[in-house]
Amino acid sequence: MITYVKGQITFKAPTHIVVEAGGIGYFINISLHTYARIEQLEQVKILTYYHVKEDSQQLYGFADDDERSLFVRLISVSGVGPSTAQVMLSTLPPEELRAAIIAENEASLCKVKGIGRKTAKQIILDLKNVLLKEGGSAGMEAHSTSPAGNAMRQEALAALLSLQVNKIQAQKALNKVLQDNPGLSRVEDLIRLALQQLS
Repeated sequence: MITYVKGQITFKAPTHIVVEAGGIGYFINISLHTYARIEQLEQVKILTYYHVKEDSQQLYGFADDDERSLFVRLISVSGVGPSTAQVMLSTLPPEELRAAIIAENEASLCKVKGIGRKTAKQIILDLKNVLLKEGGSAGMEAHSTSPAGNAMRQEALAALLSLQVNKIQAQKALNKVLQDNPGLSRVEDLIRLALQQLS
């Protein structure tokens, strides 16, 4: 399996890119979420999922592992193929999509082209508990924070994970600190207070 492609972007569109690596041009399907993350880049390391069918082989690319993980979960649901999963991740950012599934928000899922009530129910049935176990509830609680707060939270989460803190415990601690300290503006303070929560 091709797990990532690293090289120069030779073509870029909101739905796909071509990355040249080792003299080979890889056509990689992407979501709008990933496009927004790589739009200004010329060189890229893009995580991939290699999908093989009887009549086709396609690469799907992701800016981060969270999006790729959610994509893999989505295509495990009956009635959701890679193209539909790509559209879902283009319509709703990964955090919003996770939150919608966990909250059993069928209306949000049905906003996605090609997703009807039946498929929305199936996605919720198959994935809600899985996403909760992966720490999705923590992500859902943090969903309403500002972009600056989200950036600070992500940086703090990465730091805690590098310190071998369990991801779900780290997310819960960060949510508690941010909830109790809405005016917090320094990432180092956020990390310090989260570590106190965990001690």
